[in-house]
Amino acid sequence: MRRFAIAPGVLRRHCVVGLAALPGLLAARSARGAETGKPVSPDFAPIDQRLSDRVAAGLFDGMGLIIGRRETVLHEAYFGDGEPERVLHVASCGKWTAAATIAAVVDQGLLGWDDPARKYLPQLSDAKGDATLRQLLSHTAGYPDYQPADRRRDDYPTLEEAVRHIVDLPPNSPPGARFQYGGLAMQVAGRMAEIAAGRPFDAIFQSRIAKPLGMGRSGYSPVSREPGFNPMLGGSLFTTTRDYARFLIMISGGGLFEGRGILSPASILEMEGDQVKGARLESMEYVEAARADRRSDVYGLGQWREEVAVTGRATLLSSPGWAGSYVWSDRATDLWGVVLAKANLERAKALGYSTFLGSTLYAPMARDAVQDAASPNVRRRRVGDLYCEEAGHGDPVVFLHGHSFDRTQWDPQFHALSATHRVIRYDLRGYGRSADPVEGRAFRHADDLVSVMDAMGVGRAHLVGLSLGGFVVTDFLALHPGRVLTATMAGGDLFDTPGPSQPWTEADIARRRAEIAALREKGVIAFKRQWFEGLLASAGSRRDQIRMPLWKMIDEWRAWQPLHVEPRLLLGRDAPALLSRARPVAPVLILRGDREMANLAITDLLPKARVQRLADCGHVSNLEWPEAFTAALLQHWAVGPRQA
Repeated sequence: MRRFAIAPGVLRRHCVVGLAALPGLLAARSARGAETGKPVSPDFAPIDQRLSDRVAAGLFDGMGLIIGRRETVLHEAYFGDGEPERVLHVASCGKWTAAATIAAVVDQGLLGWDDPARKYLPQLSDAKGDATLRQLLSHTAGYPDYQPADRRRDDYPTLEEAVRHIVDLPPNSPPGARFQYGGLAMQVAGRMAEIAAGRPFDAIFQSRIAKPLGMGRSGYSPVSREPGFNPMLGGSLFTTTRDYARFLIMISGGGLFEGRGILSPASILEMEGDQVKGARLESMEYVEAARADRRSDVYGLGQWREEVAVTGRATLLSSPGWAGSYVWSDRATDLWGVVLAKANLERAKALGYSTFLGSTLYAPMARDAVQDAASPNVRRRRVGDLYCEEAGHGDPVVFLHGHSFDRTQWDPQFHALSATHRVIRYDLRGYGRSADPVEGRAFRHADDLVSVMDAMGVGRAHLVGLSLGGFVVTDFLALHPGRVLTATMAGGDLFDTPGPSQPWTEADIARRRAEIAALREKGVIAFKRQWFEGLLASAGSRRDQIRMPLWKMIDEWRAWQPLHVEPRLLLGRDAPALLSRARPVAPVLILRGDREMANLAITDLLPKARVQRLADCGHVSNLEWPEAFTAALLQHWAVGPRQA
């Protein structure tokens, strides 16, 4: 078993789950791995670490995690007081299982997706009665999302009573005109299923979903330690990590579980298909907030269509809960996963943590683990606290990423140039998979770069940095000019902040603490969103093409730097004097997007530096126009030293 840094007492279990843990499930490694001898098992330790950190921070008392592919459970881990059979209400994660329960009634022929609510509930005599079953389950029925603030919340003991308190609510819009995420319309859908099947909703769920799947600790009825829940389809499912995993195995299998049909393929297609169908969406609905993807086909039946292929087929489906649980099915990699958790809301508020949007990174991180395992040509290692990757052979090139990003910023150049060069990239301290800094413990990014080069046996290298990475290249030129073959600073300049010679004063620290408190009050997600929009503002015509990869990095960024008193990790205002003394002779290229600010004070210290503007480009130039960026590097290296 792999070892990794984790807070003492937090990790409870960490294993590949086999037959003993989840009876009836396959638990075998890929035959290809056995034949080739190459490790193919994905490494999910980064996700474990993220969950562990959240428990250690007090955001959750416990968390459970299971990741699988089809009927194979690849990974299972528990943190804090999380346990395999711990029962929790999972809020909106229950929308998916509720839609599946109703799909089972449709499969019986007792209901139709286009049946209007009025067919079963004639008391819905206004436009609400015109809404169809599919609209009720896709939040396009025109119903209010929740009961008004001056009325009792929707915690009635039965769906029949819940519907009685919906009848007199005025509709918000005609059916099909507007997408409004909420729970009331699902209550009507559930009551339609009860009338059609002649049974209470939880009884339908137990007979058609829970019992066939072996979900013995799941249901839509109250539990004694959390009273006040009714069979509210949008929020009252209670379940366990292993129970929900069984449901996702069935979903990933197209409705089959252990060879038995639970749902028809037609129902699975209906559930996963676009059910918004042109209804109007408000700005920053969940998919835009989670994936920075602006489109309208964001919801199926009881599940979000987080990612969609060019064919219109959903490739990432989910049903996140407001309190931190998150469940997903990744059709692009055949992965599925469940994180079961319930946030400590006061602690989350104090830390500025979003209990709803904080879970969006789990599915992409799981996908990254699978893609890493499928890339045998990339060599991975740790140098102390730093996570590093390298590929190819030839003159060494070290890529240094920007602030709020990670090593994956360099994907276009890393893969393209590995055919001709030895390319090295790593997560700077405090980013990606590298460890966080420690307040009060001094270090410099340039010293970390020395450690990486020494550990990898690199005497001299081409250095390429963007933004923060460009500042690190500047520092390295000032401190270690003899170890640079060529230097490229993209978007970087002199960093006009105090350097190591100007330590933090008590007044500085007090001011910084006040800034951190204000950021937490605003919320970390809101801060990230503002930073993200600022980066996009300077981009050129390819702005929309970089939205999703840019947001993925920012979303996964732990935001340690804005939330702490950061050490003096760059030379800052100390750099000019050190550069003047060092007099580096390595060829220097300064790349700037033509939409970036024109200030280039560093050219006064490096008079032989060549400045090149990239057309139609903003700050993140290597992602906006990767071909032009890579061509500029190759041209620059062609005039530089050739001895590594």
